[in-house]
Amino acid sequence: MGSVLSEKVPDSSIPMAIKVLIAGGFGVGKTTLVGAVSEIRPMRTEEVITEASVGVDDTSGVEAKTTTTVAMDFGRITISDEVVLYLFGTPGQDRFWFVWDELSMGAVGAVVLADTRRLAESFPSIDYFEGRGTPFIVAVNCFDDAPRYTVEDVKLALNLDPDVPLLLCDARETSSGKNVLITLMQHAMTKAGAALAG
Repeated sequence: MGSVLSEKVPDSSIPMAIKVLIAGGFGVGKTTLVGAVSEIRPMRTEEVITEASVGVDDTSGVEAKTTTTVAMDFGRITISDEVVLYLFGTPGQDRFWFVWDELSMGAVGAVVLADTRRLAESFPSIDYFEGRGTPFIVAVNCFDDAPRYTVEDVKLALNLDPDVPLLLCDARETSSGKNVLITLMQHAMTKAGAALAG
Protein backbone atom coordinates (compact mmCIF):
# COMPACT_ATOMS: atom_id res chain seq x y z
CA MET A 1 0.00 0.00 0.00
CA GLY A 2 1.20 3.48 -0.80
CA SER A 3 1.82 6.01 1.91
CA VAL A 4 0.42 9.00 0.08
CA LEU A 5 -1.65 11.16 2.41
CA SER A 6 -4.49 13.09 0.91
CA GLU A 7 -4.90 16.69 2.03
CA LYS A 8 -8.15 17.24 3.91
CA VAL A 9 -10.48 19.37 1.81
CA PRO A 10 -13.13 21.44 3.61
CA ASP A 11 -16.63 20.07 3.16
CA SER A 12 -18.26 22.46 0.68
CA SER A 13 -21.69 21.15 1.66
CA ILE A 14 -21.44 22.85 5.06
CA PRO A 15 -22.83 26.40 4.79
CA MET A 16 -20.98 29.42 6.14
CA ALA A 17 -22.43 30.45 9.51
CA ILE A 18 -22.91 34.19 10.06
CA LYS A 19 -23.69 35.38 13.58
CA VAL A 20 -25.88 38.46 14.03
CA LEU A 21 -26.99 40.12 17.27
CA ILE A 22 -30.40 41.69 17.86
CA ALA A 23 -29.93 44.17 20.70
CA GLY A 24 -31.59 47.11 22.38
CA GLY A 25 -33.28 48.16 25.58
CA PHE A 26 -35.94 46.43 27.61
CA GLY A 27 -39.16 45.78 25.71
CA VAL A 28 -38.13 47.14 22.29
CA GLY A 29 -39.15 43.99 20.37
CA LYS A 30 -36.01 41.87 20.14
CA THR A 31 -37.80 38.58 20.87
CA THR A 32 -40.58 39.56 18.47
CA LEU A 33 -38.12 40.31 15.63
CA VAL A 34 -36.23 37.04 16.05
CA GLY A 35 -39.52 35.12 16.09
CA ALA A 36 -40.84 36.93 13.01
CA VAL A 37 -37.87 36.14 10.77
CA SER A 38 -36.62 32.77 12.05
CA GLU A 39 -37.31 29.76 9.83
CA ILE A 40 -37.16 27.49 12.88
CA ARG A 41 -39.14 27.75 16.08
CA PRO A 42 -37.00 30.26 17.98
CA MET A 43 -35.38 29.30 21.25
CA ARG A 44 -36.40 31.72 23.96
CA THR A 45 -35.28 32.21 27.54
CA GLU A 46 -38.19 34.31 28.73
CA GLU A 47 -39.28 34.42 32.34
CA VAL A 48 -42.28 36.06 33.97
CA ILE A 49 -41.55 39.50 35.42
CA THR A 50 -42.01 39.25 39.18
CA GLU A 51 -42.33 41.66 42.08
CA ALA A 52 -38.59 41.20 42.65
CA SER A 53 -37.90 43.34 39.58
CA VAL A 54 -39.80 46.34 41.00
CA GLY A 55 -37.32 49.15 41.48
CA VAL A 56 -34.68 47.20 39.55
CA ASP A 57 -36.10 47.15 36.01
CA ASP A 58 -37.48 50.31 34.44
CA THR A 59 -40.82 49.29 32.92
CA SER A 60 -42.01 52.84 32.16
CA GLY A 61 -43.56 52.86 28.71
CA VAL A 62 -43.91 49.06 28.67
CA GLU A 63 -46.08 48.51 31.75
CA ALA A 64 -48.11 45.79 29.99
CA LYS A 65 -45.01 43.62 29.43
CA THR A 66 -45.25 40.42 31.48
CA THR A 67 -42.12 38.48 30.45
CA THR A 68 -38.46 39.26 29.86
CA THR A 69 -35.49 37.58 28.18
CA VAL A 70 -32.94 36.48 30.78
CA ALA A 71 -30.26 34.92 28.56
CA MET A 72 -30.93 35.13 24.82
CA ASP A 73 -33.27 34.42 21.94
CA PHE A 74 -32.01 32.27 19.09
CA GLY A 75 -33.23 31.89 15.51
CA ARG A 76 -31.94 30.87 12.09
CA ILE A 77 -32.42 31.99 8.50
CA THR A 78 -31.03 30.07 5.53
CA ILE A 79 -29.93 32.59 2.91
CA SER A 80 -28.68 30.00 0.40
CA ASP A 81 -27.01 26.59 0.30
CA GLU A 82 -23.79 28.41 1.18
CA VAL A 83 -24.90 30.92 3.86
CA VAL A 84 -26.94 30.66 7.07
CA LEU A 85 -27.64 33.54 9.48
CA TYR A 86 -27.80 32.73 13.18
CA LEU A 87 -29.68 35.34 15.18
CA PHE A 88 -28.96 35.98 18.84
CA GLY A 89 -31.31 38.31 20.70
CA THR A 90 -29.70 39.89 23.75
CA PRO A 91 -31.37 40.52 27.11
CA GLY A 92 -32.36 44.16 27.56
CA GLN A 93 -31.87 44.89 31.25
CA ASP A 94 -28.56 46.17 32.59
CA ARG A 95 -28.33 43.32 35.11
CA PHE A 96 -27.99 40.79 32.26
CA TRP A 97 -25.29 42.68 30.39
CA PHE A 98 -22.60 40.17 31.39
CA VAL A 99 -24.20 37.89 28.76
CA TRP A 100 -23.49 40.40 25.98
CA ASP A 101 -19.73 39.80 25.85
CA GLU A 102 -20.27 36.07 25.31
CA LEU A 103 -22.97 36.58 22.70
CA SER A 104 -20.90 39.20 20.83
CA MET A 105 -17.94 36.91 20.21
CA GLY A 106 -17.73 36.19 16.48
CA ALA A 107 -20.69 38.38 15.50
CA VAL A 108 -20.35 40.12 12.12
CA GLY A 109 -22.82 42.82 13.06
CA ALA A 110 -25.73 43.92 15.21
CA VAL A 111 -29.17 45.44 14.93
CA VAL A 112 -30.00 47.95 17.67
CA LEU A 113 -33.78 48.08 17.99
CA ALA A 114 -35.13 51.42 19.22
CA ASP A 115 -38.46 52.64 20.53
CA THR A 116 -39.27 56.35 20.08
CA ARG A 117 -41.21 56.32 23.38
CA ARG A 118 -37.95 55.50 25.21
CA LEU A 119 -35.21 56.53 22.81
CA ALA A 120 -32.61 57.00 25.56
CA GLU A 121 -32.74 53.21 26.15
CA SER A 122 -30.83 52.84 22.86
CA PHE A 123 -27.69 54.67 23.97
CA PRO A 124 -26.11 51.83 25.99
CA SER A 125 -26.42 49.42 23.03
CA ILE A 126 -25.05 51.97 20.57
CA ASP A 127 -22.13 52.76 22.90
CA TYR A 128 -21.43 49.04 23.36
CA PHE A 129 -21.08 48.30 19.64
CA GLU A 130 -19.22 51.52 18.89
CA GLY A 131 -16.75 50.64 21.64
CA ARG A 132 -16.19 47.15 20.24
CA GLY A 133 -15.96 48.32 16.63
CA THR A 134 -18.85 46.02 15.68
CA PRO A 135 -20.78 47.14 12.59
CA PHE A 136 -24.36 47.97 13.59
CA ILE A 137 -27.50 49.59 12.31
CA VAL A 138 -30.44 51.10 14.18
CA ALA A 139 -33.97 49.94 13.43
CA VAL A 140 -36.81 51.95 14.97
CA ASN A 141 -39.62 49.57 15.88
CA CYS A 142 -42.79 51.51 15.05
CA PHE A 143 -45.14 50.61 17.90
CA ASP A 144 -48.79 51.49 17.26
CA ASP A 145 -48.93 54.05 20.08
CA ALA A 146 -45.43 55.48 19.62
CA PRO A 147 -44.83 59.00 18.30
CA ARG A 148 -43.63 59.12 14.69
CA TYR A 149 -40.48 60.98 13.66
CA THR A 150 -38.48 61.17 10.48
CA VAL A 151 -35.39 59.00 10.08
CA GLU A 152 -33.28 62.15 10.01
CA ASP A 153 -34.74 63.41 13.32
CA VAL A 154 -34.15 60.08 15.10
CA LYS A 155 -30.61 59.83 13.72
CA LEU A 156 -29.89 63.32 15.02
CA ALA A 157 -31.42 62.53 18.44
CA LEU A 158 -29.25 59.40 18.74
CA ASN A 159 -26.14 61.31 17.58
CA LEU A 160 -25.27 58.54 15.13
CA ASP A 161 -22.25 58.68 12.86
CA PRO A 162 -23.34 59.58 9.30
CA ASP A 163 -22.42 56.12 7.98
CA VAL A 164 -24.64 54.21 10.47
CA PRO A 165 -27.88 53.21 8.70
CA LEU A 166 -31.17 53.91 10.47
CA LEU A 167 -34.52 52.63 9.23
CA LEU A 168 -38.08 52.21 10.41
CA CYS A 169 -39.50 48.72 10.89
CA ASP A 170 -42.31 46.64 12.33
CA ALA A 171 -40.71 43.82 14.32
CA ARG A 172 -43.91 41.76 13.97
CA GLU A 173 -43.68 41.62 10.18
CA THR A 174 -41.42 39.04 8.53
CA SER A 175 -40.74 41.17 5.45
CA SER A 176 -39.86 44.20 7.58
CA GLY A 177 -37.52 42.12 9.74
CA LYS A 178 -35.80 40.66 6.69
CA ASN A 179 -35.29 44.16 5.30
CA VAL A 180 -33.57 45.11 8.57
CA LEU A 181 -31.22 42.11 8.27
CA ILE A 182 -30.45 42.85 4.60
CA THR A 183 -29.56 46.44 5.56
CA LEU A 184 -27.27 45.15 8.32
CA MET A 185 -25.48 42.69 6.03
CA GLN A 186 -24.94 45.36 3.37
CA HIS A 187 -23.53 47.72 6.02
CA ALA A 188 -21.26 45.01 7.49
CA MET A 189 -19.91 44.14 4.01
CA THR A 190 -19.27 47.83 3.27
CA LYS A 191 -17.37 48.21 6.56
CA ALA A 192 -15.36 45.04 5.89
CA GLY A 193 -14.49 46.23 2.37
CA ALA A 194 -13.39 49.62 3.69
CA ALA A 195 -11.20 47.95 6.33
CA LEU A 196 -9.51 45.77 3.67
CA ALA A 197 -8.93 48.75 1.38
CA GLY A 198 -7.81 50.89 4.28
